[in-house]
Amino acid sequence: MMMVSRIFSLLQFFTLLYLFTITFASTEEATALLKWKATFKNQNNSLLASWKPSSDACSGWYGVTCFNGRVNRLNITNASVFGTLNDFPFSSLPFLEYFELSVNNLSGTMPPEIGNLTNLVYLDLSINQISGTIPPQIGSLARLQTLHLADNHLNGSIPEEIGYLRSLTELSLSTNSLNGSIPASLGNLNNLSHLYLYENHFSDCIPSEIGKLANLVKVHLQINQLTGHIPPEIGDLTNAKVFYAFSNELFGPIPAEIGKMRSLQNLSLFSNNLSGPIPKTIGDLTELKLLDLYATQLSGPIPSELGKLKNLNDLELSNNQLTGSIPSSFGDLRNLQTLFLSNNNLTDKIPSSFCNLTSLTLLYLLKNNLTGKILQCLGNISGLKYVIMSHNNLSGELPSSICNLTSLQVLDLGRNNLMGAIPQCFGDMSSHLEVLDMQHNNLSGTLPITYSIGSALGSFNLHGNKLEGKIPRSLKNCKELQVLDLGDNLLNDTFPMWLGTLPELRVLSLKSNKLHGPIRTSGSEYMFLELQILDLSCNEFSKNLPMSLFRHLKAMRTIDKKTNASSYELQRHYQDSVDVVTKGLELEVVRILSLYTAIDLSNNKFEGHIPCILGDLIALRVLNLSHNGLQGPIPPSFGNLSLVESLDLSFNQLSGDIPEEIASLTTLEFFNLSHNNLEGCIPRGPQFATFENNSYKDNDGLRGFPLSKGCGNDTVSETNYTTSVLNNQESNSEFLNDFWKGALMGYGTGLCIGLSIIYILISTGNMKWLERIVEDLGHTIMMARRKKQRRQRDYRRRNNHF
Repeated sequence: MMMVSRIFSLLQFFTLLYLFTITFASTEEATALLKWKATFKNQNNSLLASWKPSSDACSGWYGVTCFNGRVNRLNITNASVFGTLNDFPFSSLPFLEYFELSVNNLSGTMPPEIGNLTNLVYLDLSINQISGTIPPQIGSLARLQTLHLADNHLNGSIPEEIGYLRSLTELSLSTNSLNGSIPASLGNLNNLSHLYLYENHFSDCIPSEIGKLANLVKVHLQINQLTGHIPPEIGDLTNAKVFYAFSNELFGPIPAEIGKMRSLQNLSLFSNNLSGPIPKTIGDLTELKLLDLYATQLSGPIPSELGKLKNLNDLELSNNQLTGSIPSSFGDLRNLQTLFLSNNNLTDKIPSSFCNLTSLTLLYLLKNNLTGKILQCLGNISGLKYVIMSHNNLSGELPSSICNLTSLQVLDLGRNNLMGAIPQCFGDMSSHLEVLDMQHNNLSGTLPITYSIGSALGSFNLHGNKLEGKIPRSLKNCKELQVLDLGDNLLNDTFPMWLGTLPELRVLSLKSNKLHGPIRTSGSEYMFLELQILDLSCNEFSKNLPMSLFRHLKAMRTIDKKTNASSYELQRHYQDSVDVVTKGLELEVVRILSLYTAIDLSNNKFEGHIPCILGDLIALRVLNLSHNGLQGPIPPSFGNLSLVESLDLSFNQLSGDIPEEIASLTTLEFFNLSHNNLEGCIPRGPQFATFENNSYKDNDGLRGFPLSKGCGNDTVSETNYTTSVLNNQESNSEFLNDFWKGALMGYGTGLCIGLSIIYILISTGNMKWLERIVEDLGHTIMMARRKKQRRQRDYRRRNNHF
């Protein structure tokens, strides 16, 4: 009985001792955490208001979890902590296993004392402002399974000691400024399943040791500066589902061993400097859903083995040097949703097996050498949203089955050899079609006449065909229309003033048609308010220039500094373009909605005076009124066109002087006033000094630079020149007086030194050096005298001329 009592007493003693120890330890940990909190810049943090000395850290503190009375987990993610880790009590928390401080405002560096947290299993400091290097002491955290340091400002290299973290399963160092090589010691982390190193400045090769990481599931090495070959050892990553190494500087071929990565679902290597063909072994990656080899400099034919990728959703092979035909085996890719083959050298016809791609939504075949007809069966792929086949050699007629594509948003068939009439049902597609581009073909007949109310059409480009008839009035139903280019056709109509009611219209090109008559505007104040490009050149418009139309052009009256962000963007899927004449050259301008403002009314039959109101269109970059019958003076208000780069008023009947105000146009690069009746002096200005005779040809009354006829203003210039010369001579005389005063002050010293040098030279017999100095000095004096005589002769000749 005594023994039992004694044992019971001992148990009580040890229990009390244990409880005392735990209480003391947890109190010490709480005190240490409170000291760290006291260093925060925001002491009034509401989430950490519970951290008080009077409360129990293990039961009442936000983000603190204990095990056996010791702090085991600290999770204050997204808690608006403004502080550093410099005063964190690493040594006071020996039992801490989970340390989660992501999405805060921690700054400063990672202290080396972090290596004291030897029981740590999970460390997440991502999305903070931590800078400096990763301390090598991180290698002491032998139990660590997850290390997240992404989205900080870390720099330097990854320490080799990271290879000691044998328990690590996730390593995320992405979106920092880390540099140097990826350490080979990463190959020791044989439990690693997720590796995120993207968006850093890593260089050198991908280490071959990466092949040892047999448990890797996701590899993200993209957006770095990695070079060298892709190591064949990646074929050993048989469990990898994602391998991203795009946007690097990798070169050489894709290793055939890549075909061993049988679990791979996403492979992206785009934007590298690879070479050689696409390996046939990629066809063995039967789990693949994404294959992105965009802009990798690959060449040769597309292997038919890619047709075995039955699970493929997205195939991107654009911007390479691929040749040959499109494999008919592509028809087996029944799950394919997006197909990008643009900007290659592919030839032959589009394979009829494409009709089997019933899941397809995006089809990009532009900028190849494809021939043959557009497949009639494309109309059966009901989910198609984007069909882009421009810049090929496609021929034949437009299949009316395209009208069945009720999900179609962009149809771009421009710059081919298509012929025949446009099916009238194309107008009915405007309820869902946002872009219809069939420019530069051989289409004939009339435009579709029906465009429904509520039309989604934003860009309508039929430039460069053989279309006839009138412009359909139902286009006024297309309230979303921003680009309308019907130029270079055979349309026969008057000016469609009713288009001015389209509230979003920014580009209107009707150039090179058979449009005629005067341009008359309605009384409405809300006409063409957003118009940025108006091209009516090469028609037969007549009478006076449309002054009332110019009054409406609100978008050309203000210089919008936000023009970079267009409200109408299909981004990578389609870019609007229009042919314009600027600086005497015809160019294709892209990104027209954000960068360009132009009016071209050239080659018509306009007459009368140029309206002064044109000078209010201060956003204009191009103004072309050439080849008309315009009369009268050039408006001085043109001096307000501060952004104008190209101004062409040639081949008219303009008279009077060139306004002095135009000389202030510092952006003017092309200026043509030839073949008019202008007279007087050509103004002087920074840009005017760059224009040649051709800018003023056949204006018999014009004088001044660069023409051979002198101008009275030049006399003023010569007078100013004479005054300048006299002032310079007087200034030079004053300088010489001051110079000789200084020279005489140093004469005594100089004479002594000079006599000493001459004595040494004579005594040694080495006189060549002195002879050379005297010879050079004589030559310099003679050349200066000749230059002065030449300047005086030129000056007398100019005076005699005037």
